[in-house]
Amino acid sequence: MTAPSSKRVLLAAPRGYCAGVDRAVEAVERALEQHGAPVYVRKQIVHNVHVVETLEARGAIFVDETDEVPEGALVVFSAHGVSPAVRDQAKERQLRTIDATCPLVTKVHHEAKRFAREDYDILLVGHQGHEEVEGTAGEAPQHVQLVDSVADVANVTVRDPEKVIWLSQTTLSVDETMETVRALRERFPALQNPPSDDICYATQNRQVAVKTMAPQCDLVLVVGSRNSSNSVRLVEVALQAGAGASYLIDFAREIDESWLEGVTTVGVTSGASVPEVLVRGVLDFLAERGWAPESVEEVTTAEETLVFSLPRELRPPRREQETASGS
Repeated sequence: MTAPSSKRVLLAAPRGYCAGVDRAVEAVERALEQHGAPVYVRKQIVHNVHVVETLEARGAIFVDETDEVPEGALVVFSAHGVSPAVRDQAKERQLRTIDATCPLVTKVHHEAKRFAREDYDILLVGHQGHEEVEGTAGEAPQHVQLVDSVADVANVTVRDPEKVIWLSQTTLSVDETMETVRALRERFPALQNPPSDDICYATQNRQVAVKTMAPQCDLVLVVGSRNSSNSVRLVEVALQAGAGASYLIDFAREIDESWLEGVTTVGVTSGASVPEVLVRGVLDFLAERGWAPESVEEVTTAEETLVFSLPRELRPPRREQETASGS
Protein backbone atom coordinates (compact mmCIF):
# COMPACT_ATOMS: atom_id res chain seq x y z
CA MET A 1 0.00 0.00 0.00
CA THR A 2 1.43 3.38 -0.99
CA ALA A 3 1.67 6.17 1.57
CA PRO A 4 -0.84 9.00 1.04
CA SER A 5 0.58 12.01 -0.76
CA SER A 6 1.43 14.97 1.46
CA LYS A 7 0.54 17.32 -1.37
CA ARG A 8 -2.54 19.44 -0.78
CA VAL A 9 -4.40 22.40 -2.25
CA LEU A 10 -6.02 25.10 -0.14
CA LEU A 11 -8.82 26.70 -2.14
CA ALA A 12 -9.88 30.15 -0.93
CA ALA A 13 -13.55 30.93 -0.44
CA PRO A 14 -14.89 33.36 -1.32
CA ARG A 15 -13.10 33.83 -4.64
CA GLY A 16 -13.99 34.84 -8.18
CA TYR A 17 -17.01 36.79 -9.37
CA CYS A 18 -18.45 39.42 -7.07
CA ALA A 19 -22.01 40.73 -7.41
CA GLY A 20 -20.92 43.80 -9.40
CA VAL A 21 -18.93 41.77 -11.95
CA ASP A 22 -21.71 39.21 -12.30
CA ARG A 23 -24.16 42.04 -13.04
CA ALA A 24 -21.85 43.77 -15.53
CA VAL A 25 -21.06 40.62 -17.53
CA GLU A 26 -24.73 39.62 -17.60
CA ALA A 27 -25.60 43.15 -18.75
CA VAL A 28 -23.49 42.74 -21.90
CA GLU A 29 -24.87 39.23 -22.49
CA ARG A 30 -28.47 40.47 -22.13
CA ALA A 31 -27.79 43.49 -24.36
CA LEU A 32 -26.50 41.15 -27.09
CA GLU A 33 -29.60 38.94 -26.71
CA GLN A 34 -32.04 41.84 -26.75
CA HIS A 35 -30.42 44.11 -29.33
CA GLY A 36 -28.20 41.79 -31.36
CA ALA A 37 -24.57 42.36 -32.28
CA PRO A 38 -22.70 44.57 -32.28
CA VAL A 39 -22.96 45.99 -28.77
CA TYR A 40 -20.22 48.50 -27.97
CA VAL A 41 -18.61 48.53 -24.53
CA ARG A 42 -16.53 51.47 -23.27
CA LYS A 43 -13.31 50.00 -21.78
CA GLN A 44 -13.18 46.37 -20.69
CA ILE A 45 -16.49 45.51 -19.04
CA VAL A 46 -14.42 43.92 -16.25
CA HIS A 47 -10.67 43.46 -16.06
CA ASN A 48 -10.37 39.88 -17.26
CA VAL A 49 -8.85 38.66 -20.53
CA HIS A 50 -11.02 35.52 -20.78
CA VAL A 51 -14.28 37.39 -20.14
CA VAL A 52 -13.46 40.06 -22.72
CA GLU A 53 -12.46 37.50 -25.37
CA THR A 54 -15.62 35.46 -24.73
CA LEU A 55 -17.87 38.50 -25.11
CA GLU A 56 -15.99 39.64 -28.23
CA ALA A 57 -16.70 36.25 -29.79
CA ARG A 58 -20.41 36.87 -29.17
CA GLY A 59 -20.38 40.30 -30.83
CA ALA A 60 -19.28 42.81 -28.21
CA ILE A 61 -16.90 45.52 -29.46
CA PHE A 62 -14.67 47.07 -26.81
CA VAL A 63 -13.58 50.68 -27.35
CA ASP A 64 -11.51 53.11 -25.32
CA GLU A 65 -13.74 56.14 -25.77
CA THR A 66 -17.30 56.94 -26.85
CA ASP A 67 -16.10 58.80 -29.97
CA GLU A 68 -15.20 55.36 -31.40
CA VAL A 69 -18.86 54.32 -31.23
CA PRO A 70 -21.00 55.08 -34.31
CA GLU A 71 -23.59 57.80 -33.67
CA GLY A 72 -26.87 56.42 -32.37
CA ALA A 73 -25.40 53.00 -31.49
CA LEU A 74 -25.73 51.15 -28.18
CA VAL A 75 -22.87 51.43 -25.67
CA VAL A 76 -22.44 49.79 -22.27
CA PHE A 77 -20.46 51.59 -19.56
CA SER A 78 -18.13 49.21 -17.72
CA ALA A 79 -18.36 48.11 -14.08
CA HIS A 80 -15.67 50.65 -13.14
CA GLY A 81 -17.90 53.67 -13.79
CA VAL A 82 -17.54 56.81 -15.88
CA SER A 83 -17.30 60.54 -15.26
CA PRO A 84 -20.09 63.01 -16.09
CA ALA A 85 -17.95 64.19 -19.04
CA VAL A 86 -18.17 60.71 -20.61
CA ARG A 87 -21.96 60.68 -20.16
CA ASP A 88 -22.15 64.11 -21.82
CA GLN A 89 -20.07 62.90 -24.77
CA ALA A 90 -22.37 59.91 -25.19
CA LYS A 91 -25.40 62.21 -25.16
CA GLU A 92 -23.83 64.49 -27.77
CA ARG A 93 -23.34 61.48 -30.06
CA GLN A 94 -26.93 60.38 -29.40
CA LEU A 95 -25.71 57.04 -28.12
CA ARG A 96 -28.09 54.69 -26.37
CA THR A 97 -26.44 53.81 -23.08
CA ILE A 98 -26.62 50.98 -20.58
CA ASP A 99 -24.86 51.75 -17.30
CA ALA A 100 -23.22 48.61 -15.86
CA THR A 101 -21.31 50.56 -13.18
CA CYS A 102 -21.02 48.50 -10.00
CA PRO A 103 -23.47 49.93 -7.43
CA LEU A 104 -20.62 50.07 -4.88
CA VAL A 105 -18.65 52.33 -7.24
CA THR A 106 -21.77 54.43 -7.78
CA LYS A 107 -21.94 54.86 -3.99
CA VAL A 108 -18.42 56.38 -3.99
CA HIS A 109 -19.46 58.70 -6.86
CA HIS A 110 -22.42 59.90 -4.76
CA GLU A 111 -20.09 60.50 -1.80
CA ALA A 112 -17.73 62.57 -4.00
CA LYS A 113 -20.63 64.71 -5.26
CA ARG A 114 -22.07 65.17 -1.78
CA PHE A 115 -18.80 66.30 -0.17
CA ALA A 116 -17.96 68.54 -3.13
CA ARG A 117 -21.35 70.26 -2.65
CA GLU A 118 -20.39 70.76 1.00
CA ASP A 119 -17.08 72.26 -0.21
CA TYR A 120 -14.74 69.64 1.29
CA ASP A 121 -11.30 68.81 -0.04
CA ILE A 122 -11.60 65.14 -1.05
CA LEU A 123 -8.49 62.97 -0.85
CA LEU A 124 -9.10 59.98 -3.11
CA VAL A 125 -6.86 57.02 -2.25
CA GLY A 126 -6.37 55.09 -5.48
CA HIS A 127 -4.15 54.28 -8.42
CA GLN A 128 -3.32 56.87 -11.07
CA GLY A 129 -4.88 55.99 -14.42
CA HIS A 130 -7.31 53.37 -13.12
CA GLU A 131 -10.72 53.74 -14.79
CA GLU A 132 -12.59 53.75 -11.50
CA VAL A 133 -10.43 56.58 -10.14
CA GLU A 134 -10.93 58.63 -13.31
CA GLY A 135 -14.71 58.21 -13.05
CA THR A 136 -14.87 59.16 -9.37
CA ALA A 137 -12.50 62.13 -9.69
CA GLY A 138 -14.51 63.32 -12.69
CA GLU A 139 -17.55 63.84 -10.46
CA ALA A 140 -15.82 66.72 -8.65
CA PRO A 141 -12.49 67.54 -10.34
CA GLN A 142 -12.09 70.84 -8.47
CA HIS A 143 -12.34 69.11 -5.10
CA VAL A 144 -10.59 65.75 -5.60
CA GLN A 145 -6.87 65.07 -5.16
CA LEU A 146 -5.52 61.61 -5.91
CA VAL A 147 -3.28 60.01 -3.28
CA ASP A 148 -1.63 56.94 -4.79
CA SER A 149 0.45 55.86 -1.79
CA VAL A 150 2.08 57.00 1.45
CA ALA A 151 4.81 58.62 -0.67
CA ASP A 152 2.21 61.05 -2.10
CA VAL A 153 1.01 62.29 1.29
CA ALA A 154 3.74 64.92 1.68
CA ASN A 155 2.57 66.64 -1.53
CA VAL A 156 -1.08 67.01 -0.54
CA THR A 157 -2.33 70.55 0.01
CA VAL A 158 -5.79 71.48 1.27
CA ARG A 159 -7.62 74.77 1.67
CA ASP A 160 -8.98 74.08 5.16
CA PRO A 161 -7.44 71.28 7.28
CA GLU A 162 -10.70 71.14 9.27
CA LYS A 163 -12.72 70.25 6.17
CA VAL A 164 -11.04 67.23 4.59
CA ILE A 165 -12.40 63.75 3.88
CA TRP A 166 -10.83 60.66 2.33
CA LEU A 167 -12.55 58.30 -0.11
CA SER A 168 -11.02 55.31 -1.88
CA GLN A 169 -11.00 53.17 -4.97
CA THR A 170 -13.06 50.07 -4.15
CA THR A 171 -10.47 47.44 -5.14
CA LEU A 172 -7.44 48.37 -3.05
CA SER A 173 -5.57 46.42 -0.39
CA VAL A 174 -7.28 47.21 2.91
CA ASP A 175 -3.96 47.27 4.79
CA GLU A 176 -2.17 49.54 2.31
CA THR A 177 -5.13 51.92 2.16
CA MET A 178 -5.23 52.26 5.94
CA GLU A 179 -1.47 52.86 5.98
CA THR A 180 -2.00 55.77 3.56
CA VAL A 181 -4.93 57.05 5.63
CA ARG A 182 -2.83 56.95 8.82
CA ALA A 183 -0.16 59.06 7.09
CA LEU A 184 -2.83 61.50 5.88
CA ARG A 185 -4.28 61.76 9.38
CA GLU A 186 -0.86 62.63 10.80
CA ARG A 187 -0.83 65.64 8.48
CA PHE A 188 -4.54 66.43 8.82
CA PRO A 189 -5.80 65.29 12.26
CA ALA A 190 -9.37 66.39 11.46
CA LEU A 191 -9.50 64.12 8.38
CA GLN A 192 -12.95 62.53 8.14
CA ASN A 193 -13.71 58.93 7.18
CA PRO A 194 -16.16 58.02 4.41
CA PRO A 195 -19.77 57.67 5.60
CA SER A 196 -19.42 53.91 4.95
CA ASP A 197 -16.58 51.63 3.93
CA ASP A 198 -15.49 52.33 0.33
CA ILE A 199 -13.36 49.22 -0.21
CA CYS A 200 -15.78 46.68 -1.63
CA TYR A 201 -16.99 43.78 0.50
CA ALA A 202 -15.76 41.27 -2.11
CA THR A 203 -12.26 42.78 -2.26
CA GLN A 204 -12.03 42.59 1.54
CA ASN A 205 -13.44 39.06 1.72
CA ARG A 206 -10.98 37.73 -0.88
CA GLN A 207 -8.06 39.35 0.95
CA VAL A 208 -9.15 37.87 4.30
CA ALA A 209 -9.42 34.37 2.78
CA VAL A 210 -5.91 34.68 1.32
CA LYS A 211 -4.48 36.00 4.59
CA THR A 212 -5.97 33.00 6.39
CA MET A 213 -4.47 30.35 4.12
CA ALA A 214 -1.18 32.02 3.01
CA PRO A 215 0.88 31.14 6.14
CA GLN A 216 0.34 27.44 5.36
CA CYS A 217 1.20 27.76 1.64
CA ASP A 218 4.53 27.20 -0.10
CA LEU A 219 2.93 28.77 -3.17
CA VAL A 220 -0.24 30.81 -3.80
CA LEU A 221 -1.60 30.97 -7.35
CA VAL A 222 -3.92 33.93 -7.98
CA VAL A 223 -6.04 33.62 -11.11
CA GLY A 224 -6.62 37.08 -12.58
CA SER A 225 -5.49 39.58 -15.19
CA ARG A 226 -2.64 42.03 -14.78
CA ASN A 227 -4.90 45.07 -15.17
CA SER A 228 -7.19 43.80 -12.40
CA SER A 229 -6.34 45.87 -9.34
CA ASN A 230 -7.97 43.51 -6.85
CA SER A 231 -6.19 40.47 -8.37
CA VAL A 232 -2.78 42.15 -8.21
CA ARG A 233 -3.49 43.04 -4.57
CA LEU A 234 -4.18 39.36 -3.75
CA VAL A 235 -0.62 38.43 -4.77
CA GLU A 236 0.75 41.18 -2.51
CA VAL A 237 -1.52 40.13 0.38
CA ALA A 238 -0.44 36.47 0.03
CA LEU A 239 3.25 37.39 0.23
CA GLN A 240 2.75 39.78 3.13
CA ALA A 241 0.77 37.10 5.01
CA GLY A 242 3.60 34.57 4.75
CA ALA A 243 3.20 32.57 1.52
CA GLY A 244 6.48 31.15 0.25
CA ALA A 245 5.78 32.54 -3.23
CA SER A 246 2.80 33.91 -5.14
CA TYR A 247 2.09 34.49 -8.83
CA LEU A 248 -0.68 36.03 -10.91
CA ILE A 249 -1.87 33.97 -13.89
CA ASP A 250 -4.69 34.33 -16.41
CA PHE A 251 -4.75 30.65 -17.35
CA ALA A 252 -3.38 27.35 -16.01
CA ARG A 253 -1.05 27.12 -19.01
CA GLU A 254 0.90 30.09 -17.64
CA ILE A 255 2.02 28.13 -14.57
CA ASP A 256 5.79 27.60 -14.70
CA GLU A 257 6.65 24.02 -13.72
CA SER A 258 9.67 25.35 -11.77
CA TRP A 259 7.28 27.12 -9.36
CA LEU A 260 6.09 23.69 -8.18
CA GLU A 261 9.53 22.30 -7.31
CA GLY A 262 9.72 21.39 -3.64
CA VAL A 263 6.17 22.63 -3.07
CA THR A 264 3.78 20.65 -0.86
CA THR A 265 0.90 23.05 -0.17
CA VAL A 266 -0.52 25.21 -2.98
CA GLY A 267 -3.07 27.93 -2.28
CA VAL A 268 -5.46 28.86 -5.08
CA THR A 269 -7.71 31.89 -5.33
CA SER A 270 -9.07 34.26 -7.97
CA GLY A 271 -9.84 37.92 -8.37
CA ALA A 272 -13.36 39.33 -8.35
CA SER A 273 -13.63 39.40 -12.16
CA VAL A 274 -12.57 35.77 -12.76
CA PRO A 275 -15.03 33.04 -13.84
CA GLU A 276 -14.81 29.77 -11.90
CA VAL A 277 -13.96 27.79 -15.06
CA LEU A 278 -10.44 29.29 -14.96
CA VAL A 279 -9.93 28.17 -11.36
CA ARG A 280 -11.09 24.67 -12.32
CA GLY A 281 -8.44 24.70 -15.04
CA VAL A 282 -5.76 25.37 -12.43
CA LEU A 283 -7.04 22.55 -10.19
CA ASP A 284 -6.98 20.17 -13.19
CA PHE A 285 -3.40 21.26 -13.99
CA LEU A 286 -2.35 20.55 -10.39
CA ALA A 287 -4.21 17.20 -10.35
CA GLU A 288 -2.11 16.04 -13.31
CA ARG A 289 1.00 16.82 -11.26
CA GLY A 290 0.17 14.99 -8.06
CA TRP A 291 -2.24 17.30 -6.24
CA ALA A 292 -5.17 14.92 -6.34
CA PRO A 293 -8.78 16.26 -6.28
CA GLU A 294 -9.29 14.70 -2.83
CA SER A 295 -6.39 16.83 -1.53
CA VAL A 296 -8.32 20.06 -2.25
CA GLU A 297 -9.51 21.70 0.98
CA GLU A 298 -11.70 24.80 0.85
CA VAL A 299 -10.75 27.57 3.28
CA THR A 300 -13.99 29.49 3.87
CA THR A 301 -13.87 32.82 5.71
CA ALA A 302 -17.17 34.39 4.59
CA GLU A 303 -20.44 33.57 2.84
CA GLU A 304 -21.51 35.96 0.07
CA THR A 305 -25.20 36.30 -0.77
CA LEU A 306 -25.37 39.81 -2.24
CA VAL A 307 -26.98 40.09 -5.70
CA PHE A 308 -27.45 43.30 -7.69
CA SER A 309 -30.37 43.74 -10.07
CA LEU A 310 -29.59 44.37 -13.75
CA PRO A 311 -29.44 47.93 -15.14
CA ARG A 312 -33.03 49.13 -15.57
CA GLU A 313 -32.69 49.26 -19.37
CA LEU A 314 -32.32 45.47 -19.41
CA ARG A 315 -35.00 44.48 -16.92
CA PRO A 316 -38.22 42.99 -18.32
CA PRO A 317 -41.30 45.27 -18.26
CA ARG A 318 -43.07 45.30 -14.90
CA ARG A 319 -46.08 43.32 -16.12
CA GLU A 320 -43.76 40.60 -17.45
CA GLN A 321 -41.96 40.47 -14.10
CA GLU A 322 -45.26 40.11 -12.22
CA THR A 323 -46.40 37.32 -14.57
CA ALA A 324 -43.06 35.52 -14.12
CA SER A 325 -43.38 35.72 -10.33
CA GLY A 326 -46.91 34.32 -10.52
CA SER A 327 -48.63 37.37 -9.04
